[in-house]
Amino acid sequence: MPHVLIVDDERLLVKGLKRSLEENGFAVTAAFDGEEALSVLQQREIDLVVLDIMLPKIDGFEVCRRIRKGWNTPVIMLTARGDDIDKIVGLEIGADDYLAKPFNTRELLARIKAVLRRTASVNREYKTDGILRFDALTIDVPRQSVVVDGKEAALTATEFNLLLTLARRPGQVFTRDVLLEQVWGSPYTDPRAVDVYIRRIREKIEPDAAHPRWIMTKRGVGYFFRE
Repeated sequence: MPHVLIVDDERLLVKGLKRSLEENGFAVTAAFDGEEALSVLQQREIDLVVLDIMLPKIDGFEVCRRIRKGWNTPVIMLTARGDDIDKIVGLEIGADDYLAKPFNTRELLARIKAVLRRTASVNREYKTDGILRFDALTIDVPRQSVVVDGKEAALTATEFNLLLTLARRPGQVFTRDVLLEQVWGSPYTDPRAVDVYIRRIREKIEPDAAHPRWIMTKRGVGYFFRE
């Protein structure tokens, strides 16, 4: 049973979400501020965090940053409707997806299931591929780890899945829409999310992110992994 942590200071909203998630087979823990959320993560095994940005004590952005430093737990951020800045910042600091308030509970359920599916699918779908080696870059699929020049790069589950999608087919150009379908499982996520994640991966694995060695851009089309 997947365990979801809901972090929001709107207690009525949390109560309703908790009931809906439990009715759909999830275990749910609630936290009402950033400090409480981080405390829960230290004490319990959490499979996914639903994280509001506007929180008492420690805001959602800072909570997400700390999660990324200490855990590989997927994060769905809740943003103000139409606030593109919040969405982009959330993705840049490591959120796996976002949803604007107010939202339909069914859509949140769908997003949660999609994120958990793609996080769990890496081992299941690619377990026979073993280890991919490209000179100084090694992608260890069973361990979901990436090593560059002997040092492990700290990739999130979504970053790893995106890198692996490209690396499994060197030379093939993937459009943003195709990557959204294959990695995010949804064509409705903002295509700019792909660009944000590509930039973050480059910063972590490329010797010079401005002049990439592995992840290349096909201008006007999409991205590909260099053969």
